[in-house]
Amino acid sequence: MRAVLIVNPNATSTTPAGRDLLAHALESRVKLRVIHTDHRGHAIEIAQEAARSGVEVLIVHGGDGTVNEVANGILGESGPDKAGPAVGVVPGGSANVFARALGISPDPTEATNQLVDLLDEHRRGGPWRRIGLMDCHERWGVFTAGMGVDGDVVAAVEAQRAKGRKVTASRYIRVAFREMVANARREPTLTLHLPGREPVSGVHFAFVSNSSPWTYANARPVWTNPDTTFEAGLGVFAVTSMNIWANLRLARRMLSRKPRITAKHLIRDDDLAWLKVTSDTPIACQIDGDYLGLREKMEFTAVPNALSVVAPAVETV
Repeated sequence: MRAVLIVNPNATSTTPAGRDLLAHALESRVKLRVIHTDHRGHAIEIAQEAARSGVEVLIVHGGDGTVNEVANGILGESGPDKAGPAVGVVPGGSANVFARALGISPDPTEATNQLVDLLDEHRRGGPWRRIGLMDCHERWGVFTAGMGVDGDVVAAVEAQRAKGRKVTASRYIRVAFREMVANARREPTLTLHLPGREPVSGVHFAFVSNSSPWTYANARPVWTNPDTTFEAGLGVFAVTSMNIWANLRLARRMLSRKPRITAKHLIRDDDLAWLKVTSDTPIACQIDGDYLGLREKMEFTAVPNALSVVAPAVETV
């Protein structure tokens, strides 16, 4: 089995020692090539070349942004209807939302052991797990996208990262609170378009999910759409009020161990085949924690079984 280990050396928690341990564990199972990313979009290029050359597995040691690039490289080369390489992840970022939503340990050593066991299972004839993705029409999304304050937060964090500041969960929370306060003084510009409904205007921000939780505050999950999974349609979470107290109460529910995400000013739905968000003026947008810039429209379509992943099977009740 041919595999490529894609390492983002600039990711928050990747280290040379962790990389070497991972590579050593894999070399006894696969014919391995290790490549380090050195510029934005590099993982897309690596994944495209791997898909063209028939590599069976791409293993990402980095954060969610690197995972997104690998998925876009595979699907840009082979498309969701063809059997491209499977994607495995050993977390190396700050949040690692995608890996954790797949049931992969956030601890790199434990995740390496999981990966080795799953590769052995596949060699014995077990199938790869297939998951659905979000077609965001300008690129693929693996777990989340947002318009409004979500995009503002990602842009602000990226600016701090560019100044050499370490990205942590606490930094995200501080930036998010600051941007929420700033957005509270602005008029809503978004309109939400959902299947079979009249458009909903007066929306301040909208999150779109392909899995749950939405993110993590260190070890604690943050929920927006608890029923949204990789095996179902998309989830939407949007608010029509920026009242600070109302949103603090909503945030408390999002952090609950038994989340019940409801509020009078909240529009929330799961298992959507598609949705569209439009804006009266250009507004900040992000996909999988990557700032896109300003947009007046974003469209999202759920694409089932789009990507093979090296991950535990879904537990059935």
